[in-house]
Amino acid sequence: MRFEVSKVLDAIEARLSTDPALARAVVDLSEIVRYADLDGGRPASSVRLGLVIDALGRRVAEENVPVFVVAPRGLLSDTDLTSNERMVIRRWADDGKVEVVPQLDDRVFEVAELLGLPVLTRTRGDSDRHPWVNEPGRLLAAVAGEGGTPVLMARVGRGEPPQQADRSPLGERLLARVWSCPEPNCTSFGSGGDPDSPFADMRTYTSPVSQPPPSLRGGVPTCPRHGAQLRDAGPRAAVEVLSVRIDGVIRRRFTVSTDEPVVVGRAPEGGKGVMLGQWLTDDARKWISRGHVQFTLRTDGNLTVQDISTNGSGVRPGGTVNDDERVALRRQESRTLAPEDVVELYGGVQVGRSKMWATGGVVQPESVMAEAPTMALRKFERG
Repeated sequence: MRFEVSKVLDAIEARLSTDPALARAVVDLSEIVRYADLDGGRPASSVRLGLVIDALGRRVAEENVPVFVVAPRGLLSDTDLTSNERMVIRRWADDGKVEVVPQLDDRVFEVAELLGLPVLTRTRGDSDRHPWVNEPGRLLAAVAGEGGTPVLMARVGRGEPPQQADRSPLGERLLARVWSCPEPNCTSFGSGGDPDSPFADMRTYTSPVSQPPPSLRGGVPTCPRHGAQLRDAGPRAAVEVLSVRIDGVIRRRFTVSTDEPVVVGRAPEGGKGVMLGQWLTDDARKWISRGHVQFTLRTDGNLTVQDISTNGSGVRPGGTVNDDERVALRRQESRTLAPEDVVELYGGVQVGRSKMWATGGVVQPESVMAEAPTMALRKFERG
């Protein structure tokens, strides 16, 4: 059973992101792990983060929905968690997948305000400091629903599905710049994490374009992890958020920046790019090349697509479903995309700007808890 829990934690890891362009909600991990009523288990369990992520995925009808996780440093030594859980959380922190801060203070609500995201919490929040918490759908509480399956309930108002609100003006200004931490091994604002960490060889580089928002202390941009004043290192590259939609289901989001184009295909070479193979039918796999299309965001703000495949692709102007209006793209042919154009690699395999598709249209997204047999897991958690 411990092996099953480890597989769940690995699945959860794939849903963690401090990238401002991709995260769909903010959570305090130290709060989530103590939601014992969700599974009737022991006092603290990191697996409960998976239950809450699943609830968010069902609410927005989207698979692989990313969350921005913040945790106080004390959680890394919390003996209510198993030694394996503490090790995994440390690895997440060292790899920049979660943000660990010395003291939680107001960081969760600060991130939510700067990025325009909902907070998954059972606390009311300070409406004097953050008036936006009174807006419908901005505070969502995870509770046990019918059959024990967790659901998200709005703490205020009717709680429309949590679509990303506008970033605050301050958030826009902070995220327009790249920030540098004087601590050379800073995961979020430096060259990387602790080089002596046992997880250093597994670490993925956090590019400047996906830096989380700085913390503000006395109005000064500060590293939330080290408490050091950040240096303005220049303008941040612009990004466009795109979604992969297959047979009406949003499978994942990704970003294209002016710094680097992105290849989408069955299995792009070098492990880079966006891999679609795991979601494709046999016929689609035969048609779609390893690297099929390449997206480029130009400095003038225009998004272009270039076909780099063997069999070709197409563009549906304005997202039209009329096949007669579909524009074919042949190998090495490029096209500048209008705001609502949809690129089609194969019938039903599409890529478009995320803002076009508020939700994915799927009733039951893939669960991060799929590897955890429910009754056996609960028995293990109680033990």
